[in-house]
Parts: sequence; structure tokens; C-alpha cells
Amino acid sequence: MKNSIKIGVFFLVVLLFSCNVVKKNNSNSTNTKAKQSLSAEDILGNPEYLAISYGGYRSQSRDIQPTIEEIKEDMKILNAMGIKILRTYNVHLPHASNVLKAINELKQEDSNFEMYVMLGIWIDCKNAFDWSNGEPDHDEESERNPVEVKMAVELTKEYPEIVKILAVGNEAMVKWATAYYVQPGVILKWVNHLQDLKKQGELPKDLWITSSDNFASWGGGSEEYHVKDLEKLIKAVDYISMHTYPMHDTHYNPVFWGVLDSETELSKTEKIDAAMLRAKKYAVSQYDSVVAYMKSLGVNKPIHIGETGWASHSAELYGDSGAMATDEYKQALYYNHMRDWTNAAGMSCFYFEAFDENWKDAKNPKGSENHFGLFTIDGKAKYALWDLVDKGVFKGLGRNGKPITKTYNGNKSRLMKNVLVPELKKTAQ
Repeated sequence: MKNSIKIGVFFLVVLLFSCNVVKKNNSNSTNTKAKQSLSAEDILGNPEYLAISYGGYRSQSRDIQPTIEEIKEDMKILNAMGIKILRTYNVHLPHASNVLKAINELKQEDSNFEMYVMLGIWIDCKNAFDWSNGEPDHDEESERNPVEVKMAVELTKEYPEIVKILAVGNEAMVKWATAYYVQPGVILKWVNHLQDLKKQGELPKDLWITSSDNFASWGGGSEEYHVKDLEKLIKAVDYISMHTYPMHDTHYNPVFWGVLDSETELSKTEKIDAAMLRAKKYAVSQYDSVVAYMKSLGVNKPIHIGETGWASHSAELYGDSGAMATDEYKQALYYNHMRDWTNAAGMSCFYFEAFDENWKDAKNPKGSENHFGLFTIDGKAKYALWDLVDKGVFKGLGRNGKPITKTYNGNKSRLMKNVLVPELKKTAQ
């Protein structure tokens, strides 16, 4: 009798264990399926899915492409800090496809790894960047545009579980981009083409199509942008991807910059903190201007920040001899302001950018374009991320064979010696 009881108990334990294993496996399968089925609508504006702009270039030329292993190294670093959506800028170089391959391999290695991509399609005008056949013709598009679109479609079909957004053009409509800008009708043409592919079942129906451009290009600036094709474009995209760069306007339009008359008695850090808070409010005002124009057309759809950032160094207009805007302290304040604002507002912010990229202004190493990253080229975390280093977020991770450490060896006093108070005097606005 005792043996019968023991045997019965044994089989009962085995049965319960088997049920738990099946339940756990089913749960894992459900979680994996749920992740794979997430749409752009699910992840955009979700504070658990932080976004960032990513370029993995580690040399002074894009001729040297980052390897898949190097990109995987970067993906692990970004994932550790909560980044789950990347933005790329074009598809005609191997970088874009290698990013997708790297993410796919990481997902195969770890079913819990999660990363999605906003794939950028480069769009420009006829004779852009090449005047051998004449000056840029802003009313005609480049012969390369259809090739870019085709490649983006092919990559989306190959990696539908990763590519969740297609962006037609990067600052392709803003008129200060004199080397390459196009009229809104060109962007509209390709947005409509991609939307038609969705309707035909050629692309996933929950893929979102947008264009990533300056706030002015979306109607938030002067009335010269308020044309019929822009109205049609705003109605055609799934959401508006808007850029805002207060840092540049510390020189070009410094209405918010400097020290107010009422702030002259404040401490150094208080003066800077106040100026950076105004910089954030300036970005919000540009967002509000796009919202106002969009609603004036009878449209109400999501707006997310497709690009914004603040350089940590500049030897030019924004540096110590200019607006005194660029250093790691101000960069950190701006980064935190933008994350706090967009997370609270239910918006995504594709912060520019993850890592410094020295190819952008290779002939001018101290140029601001080389210093927008939150990490240096060799993987040092700038001040905005020092707290994550302290928390051990990057333990075991590194770049270029070096572990993630802090800039300035973590010495804030040394850092602050390079931080200047803007000398411009302003009265309250």
C-alpha cells in the first residue's frame, strides 16, 4: 500500500512538473509571438521603447563600413540602456542591411532581445551634390530615388519583424538644404507609392510610412512651406516625424539663449540650467507650431520627434568663441529634458545620436557634427550617461575592445571647467 502511494505521488509530481514546463514554454512562445507582432503604433510613444538615431561608423570615412560584429556590440550597449528603436538614414550603403542582419542574429541568439528599426530612404533632387551636369534642380528628383525606395522595400520584406517604419527622405524638403532639397510633391509621390504597396499586401499593413524633416518643412515655419502638396503629404503619412534643433539657434536665432537680466545674480550652474530649460521650451514651441498647422488642415495624427540633439563640442559658431552652447553638461541637460518631455507626452524621440561619428566633418575634427553622440568613438559614456555607468548597466559590455567608462574619468569638477555661461544678455521674453 505504501509503495502504491509513493508511486502515485511520484506520477502526480511528474504530471505537475510537465504541466508547468508546458505552461512556461507556451508562455515564452506567447511572449515571443507578441514581440514579433508589435506594430509601429505599439512601440512609438511607448516609454519602454526608447528611440535613438544610430550610425555605427568608427573611422573618418564611410568607405570603411562597420562590421556586423561591431554593430552587434553597439546593439548590446544600446539595448542595455533601454533603447529598442533605431533610426537609420539611407539604404544604399551596406550599413543599413548590416544593422538588420546584426539585430536578426542577436534575436536568434537570445529570444528576449528586442530591437526595431525606422529605415531611412535617402531622397534628393537632380544634380544633388554633383554640379558636373548643372546646378541642383529642386523641381526634379534624382535618378537614385527609385533605387533607394526599391531597396527599402526589399529590406522591409526580408525583415518585417524588425523594420516597423519607413521614412521617405531626411530633411529633404527644408529649403536651407540647398545642395539637395526637393519639393513636397516628390516626397508625396513616394509616400503614396509605399501606402499603395501596403494596400496591395506587398508590405505589412501595420508598417508606418512617414518623412523625417525639419519643423518648418511640416508647416511650423514660414508660409512659403504652406503648399497644397504639403497638405496632401500630411494627410498621406501615418504620422509626422519632426526635427527640432535649438542648439543651432543659439547662433542663428538666439531668442531664448543667454542670461536674462533677472538671472545675473544666479550661480554659474543656475544660469546654465535656466538657459537649457528655455532651449527645451523652444523645442516644444516648434512642436506646437507643427501641431497648430496640422490641425488647421483638419488633421489630427501622431507627431514624434524624428531627430533632435545637442553637440558636446564645437570649435565653430556654437563653441567657446561663439554661442558657448556646446559641452557635455549642457548636452546632458538637453538630453534629459527631451526624454522627460516626450515620455510624459506619449511621444517617441529619436535622439541624435548614439555614438560620435567622425566621418561627418572629417577635415574638421573639432566640428560640432562629429560630437553629437552620447558615447565617444572609443565607447566612453558622456556626462548624460554617467549615472548608467554607476548603476552597472554596461557591465561586461564595450566598444573597440574597451569597456564602457566615463569621460573625464568621472571627474565632474574637471568637466565643469570646460562649461561656459553664455555671455549674451537678454531681457525676459
